[in-house]
Amino acid sequence: MSEFLDILTHGRRFKAAVKELSVDDLKDLAVKLEKIITEKVQQAEEENAAMAERNAKIEEIRQQMEAVGLSVDDLGVVATKSAPKKKRAPRPAKYKIEVDGETITWTGQGRTPTVFKKELDKGRSLEEFLI
Repeated sequence: MSEFLDILTHGRRFKAAVKELSVDDLKDLAVKLEKIITEKVQQAEEENAAMAERNAKIEEIRQQMEAVGLSVDDLGVVATKSAPKKKRAPRPAKYKIEVDGETITWTGQGRTPTVFKKELDKGRSLEEFLI
C-alpha cells in the first residue's frame, strides 16, 4: 500500500496529517469523500444489477437447452471444434554472404544483420548479395 493510503486508513496518522487544515477545508474534504463513496456504491449496485441480468439470461438459456434436450457437454464438443492454427513456412533466404568460410543468409526482412550492414557501409550494394 502506498504511504498516502497508509496515512488515510490509519486514524491517528490521518488526524496528524490533517491537523493543520481549517474546519472549512475539512468540510470540503468530507464532501469530496462522500461524493466518492456515493459513486462507489452506485458502481457496485450497477455491477450487481448487470451480474443479476447475466445470470438470468444464463438461466433462461439453460432452460431452453433443457427443453430441447441439450446439455452443456453437447456445447463443449461444438465450441472446441475450431480449425487448428497453421504455422506458416519460414521465408526463404534472399541474400547470402560468405564471411571467414561461413555462409550467412538473410530473408531481407527485419533488422539487417551486422555482416551485411558492415559491407553496405563499405559501399557495396545489396544487389551483390542476392541469391
